[in-house]
Amino acid sequence: MNSIFQTSEAIVSENQFVAEFSNSVTLHIKREDLLHPEVSGNKFRKLKYSLLKASELKKDYLLTFGGAHSNHIAATAAAGKLEGISTIGFIRGDELEFLKEKWSPTLKYADSCGMKLTFISREAYRDKDSEAFLNQLESQFPDAMIIPEGGTSELAIKGCEEILSETDGEYHYICTSVGTGGTMAGLVNASLSHQNILGFSALKSEHLSEEIKRITTNTNWSINTDYHFGGYAKTSAELIQFMNDFFRKTGIKLDPVYTGKLLFGIFDLAQKDYFPKGSKILAIHTGGLQGIEGMNERLRKKAQPQIITEL
Repeated sequence: MNSIFQTSEAIVSENQFVAEFSNSVTLHIKREDLLHPEVSGNKFRKLKYSLLKASELKKDYLLTFGGAHSNHIAATAAAGKLEGISTIGFIRGDELEFLKEKWSPTLKYADSCGMKLTFISREAYRDKDSEAFLNQLESQFPDAMIIPEGGTSELAIKGCEEILSETDGEYHYICTSVGTGGTMAGLVNASLSHQNILGFSALKSEHLSEEIKRITTNTNWSINTDYHFGGYAKTSAELIQFMNDFFRKTGIKLDPVYTGKLLFGIFDLAQKDYFPKGSKILAIHTGGLQGIEGMNERLRKKAQPQIITEL
């Protein structure tokens, strides 16, 4: 069976020039969002080796976890459909089980891909990484490949190491948004000694640095926590305006959870002369654009400005 993940050559994304700031600081974006129309960005990288491993082990299911707007849930559902393997999604929030009309666009999409959605309480969801919970799942679904929330695992980190190519050695700073830490760990592992990996936290958390230390041994990295806009999936009129202006000027769509905050942070730091003279910055566009529709629904209900998707 042909797989979207199998190729004889490394998959290399286009680096698109975006801006030049003062002190000859330049910014390019690595367009990981263009890797695949349905399994894009870092989710493609994170899922690659898990899917290949599932095929090798002849697993019948992919089983994973996420919230109602999860990029990972959408990508896993799409990948399962494309690869011909069944998918099960454990979704945070049992109140949604019998309210299909209130499902987010993400859940409706996952359902249309054939993913079996299992809704669990928020209390039970907090225990999803516990040994007891995982042992129960393994017993209940012995033929499933269990993938953590957000996709981060050793296999995911291996896939994310492939984001950087040999030609990316010219960049001094590699910038990425950070959620669970897998993408950043892969970039850290694949980076060169002269490069700084700068993560922009997408959530209000003090624990991300500890997680990165746990999953990588390199030390050429740091996490900026100044641009989360109040926490995971939180936005502001300022952020939405920046994303819309950026789209109008560059033609590049950003998502409000990860890449919007990433680029806002880079521009703000560059304008404050954070980056040394002559620095070359590469920002990783990790996809996540499927979440725009759901966010716009929320913004409409609050009568707030929405994210534009057409010029």
